[in-house]
Amino acid sequence: MKVVKKINNNVVVCLDNNGEELVAFGKGLGFEKIPYELIDLNRISMTFYKLNYQYYQLLKEIPANIFATSTEIVKKAQNIIPRSLNPNLVFSLADHINFAIARLSSYQDMQLPFSYDIEQLYPQETKVGYYAIELIKHRLKVRLPTSEATAIAMHFVNSQTIDVSAIDQIQTDDGLIEQAMKIIEQEFDIQINRKEFMYNRFAMHLRYYIKRIKNKKQLSENDNITIFDSMKQEDPQIYVGAKRIADYIDTKLNTISTQDEVFYLMIYVKRIVNKEKNKLKEHQ
Repeated sequence: MKVVKKINNNVVVCLDNNGEELVAFGKGLGFEKIPYELIDLNRISMTFYKLNYQYYQLLKEIPANIFATSTEIVKKAQNIIPRSLNPNLVFSLADHINFAIARLSSYQDMQLPFSYDIEQLYPQETKVGYYAIELIKHRLKVRLPTSEATAIAMHFVNSQTIDVSAIDQIQTDDGLIEQAMKIIEQEFDIQINRKEFMYNRFAMHLRYYIKRIKNKKQLSENDNITIFDSMKQEDPQIYVGAKRIADYIDTKLNTISTQDEVFYLMIYVKRIVNKEKNKLKEHQ
């Protein structure tokens, strides 16, 4: 197998003996001078074929041990959930775990709501969520709140193969998501690249948000009032951007978004805005 590109010290792009491109994980694979022939395939811990290029930036941002943990969680899920899962789930789940850990350090007092409805409706996915919490504690030495089991469970609910009857609904949601992106671009005078993972990361949150609000399963614990008010004062423009998105979606769906939903929108809006602004600074 030939290593042709370095992503980081532990992740490389390779060509197998059939000329097929793959991404390989393994300790120190990126240390040697590229290109080189990888003789000892036992050095590889996991591989991904036909990886969408939007995930390459994510590989640079997220530690390899989080990807390894995400992979193990997905493998466990495949034995528990008797339905097909999205092949990109390893990456979106790794991104969620990485963000959850960062969020834990930045917003230590923030409480995630735990939904017993989710536990009753999706027992298999919830079982995976609990497994993930324990594995993260063991492997990454991070104690996530039990409520993260719900968030991880919903990751698996929403990553299952979509049937044809749902396509029209997805197209409707895509329209709402695109308008939300335009609101951010207008409010913050930025241009969001729809091909980058940052876009997909935010779009995924919006898709879950729209699904919750349609199903009347909104986040509404009101445990984050102090942090919400603090963030609102520190970043008033972020609040305005998130509120404009919530108001637009509420108008279209005839709903009323809860304060918790607006709060989580603020976190994701701030994330994508800061990312795009940092990119502009780098090119100046």
